[in-house]
Amino acid sequence: MTDRRGLLIILSSPSGAGKSTLARRLRDWDSSIRFSVSATTRPPRPGEVDGSDYHFTDEAAFRRMVSDGEMLEHAHVFGNFYGSPRGPVAAAIDEGIDVLFDIDWQGAQQIRNSSLQEHVLSIFLLPPSIAELHRRLIERAQDDPETVRRRMSRSWDEISHWDSYDYVLVNDDLDVTEDRLRTIVSAERLRRSQQPGLIETVRRLQMEFEDRT
Repeated sequence: MTDRRGLLIILSSPSGAGKSTLARRLRDWDSSIRFSVSATTRPPRPGEVDGSDYHFTDEAAFRRMVSDGEMLEHAHVFGNFYGSPRGPVAAAIDEGIDVLFDIDWQGAQQIRNSSLQEHVLSIFLLPPSIAELHRRLIERAQDDPETVRRRMSRSWDEISHWDSYDYVLVNDDLDVTEDRLRTIVSAERLRRSQQPGLIETVRRLQMEFEDRT
C-alpha cells in the first residue's frame, strides 16, 4: 500500500489567464506529477505520438468507451471527440501519483461527478482584469485577431463557473500564484481521503490504548 493516494488535479481558466504556464511550472516543481493523456478521434498531426500526445482512436471505439463508463469526461469539439480515459488515471491514483488535467469547466464538472470524485482537487485561475486578459492574449502572439476575439467572447462563460471549484486564485503575479498553487497541492496531499494507512494507524492506537486499560 502506498503512503498516500494520488490527487486528480484540475486546472481551469479562460484562455490567457496563465493555466498552461502554471501547469508547466507545477510539473517542473514536482516531475512525478503526470499530465493526463486524452483520447481523440481526430487524426494525428505531424510529429504527434500515439500514447504520448493523445490516444488516437476511431469514433466507434470512442463511443464504446463512453457507453462502458471508461471516460472520466468527454466532449465533441470542432467535429471530433476528446476525452479522458478513466483507467490510467485510476491506476495512477492507486500508485500515489498525481494526475494533472488542463480542462474547461464542463470537463471539470464531469470529473467531479465521476467515481473518482473524492480524489479531485479543482483550481480555477482568474485574470486580474478583462483588459489584462486581452493584453496577454495579444502579446503571446499565438492566435490571429479573429481567434483572439472568439477566445475573449468565451472568457466570461468560463469565469462565470468560478464558484464550482475548490480553490480560486487571481493570477496577478505569476510567481506568487505558483507559490500558492504549490501550497494548495502540498496541503491537499495530506487530506484524509488521500491517506489510506490512517485507518490502520487508528486501529493500532486503539489496540494500544485498550492494552493499557
